[in-house]
Amino acid sequence: MLLRVCLRKLEGTKENLVWIDRMIEISFEDGEKAVRYARYVIEKHVKGEEIEDKPDGKIFEEKHGVFVTINKYPSKMLRGCIGIPEPIMPLKDALKEAAISACHDPRFPPLQENELDEIVVEVSILTKPELIKVSKPEEYIKEIKAGRDGLIIEKGFYRGLLLPQVATEYGWDEMEFLNETCMKAGLPPDCWFNEDVKIYRFQAVIFEEEEPRGRIVRKNA
Repeated sequence: MLLRVCLRKLEGTKENLVWIDRMIEISFEDGEKAVRYARYVIEKHVKGEEIEDKPDGKIFEEKHGVFVTINKYPSKMLRGCIGIPEPIMPLKDALKEAAISACHDPRFPPLQENELDEIVVEVSILTKPELIKVSKPEEYIKEIKAGRDGLIIEKGFYRGLLLPQVATEYGWDEMEFLNETCMKAGLPPDCWFNEDVKIYRFQAVIFEEEEPRGRIVRKNA
């Protein structure tokens, strides 16, 4: 079960590979490394210790967008989620920056050391956001798929992003997902009907801890 810029099955010895697009592939091993590294950065940062290690592997030298999500355990309530949507830096550096920033999500108090045993870490590695081109706004509904696509909505200085898994977690359909992304940007829910609004879609491969410092699994958006 593999993700591409949509889904496709890989054969032979590559069955453990996850395709983000036709040029990028991520093994489960690398996904596991990404989550372990994000956890390492979070713990070192919260404890005020130096972050010395970096993950090894070709994928971590490549430029990718990434989000790090911190959830409470076992409730899975959000504790922080920050990321870098554009592929502007090597994945190893983007992971470090996102993990540190997730500890200081402005929606919540800064993460404390006494919480480290009560959180689980999730990493979403993103495709490059793609501008959706339509002849009229009503066509956006057909151009996205809730649960597969993440969305970015822009209008002037306003910008909002929701990851693909958010639509799944809340059971939203395509219209609801567009409305909610508009509101995430601080705009009215129907702003996507305005022709001066830009909407981007992307996909993500998601890996998460099942329990604090526990087994890593691949998560379906």
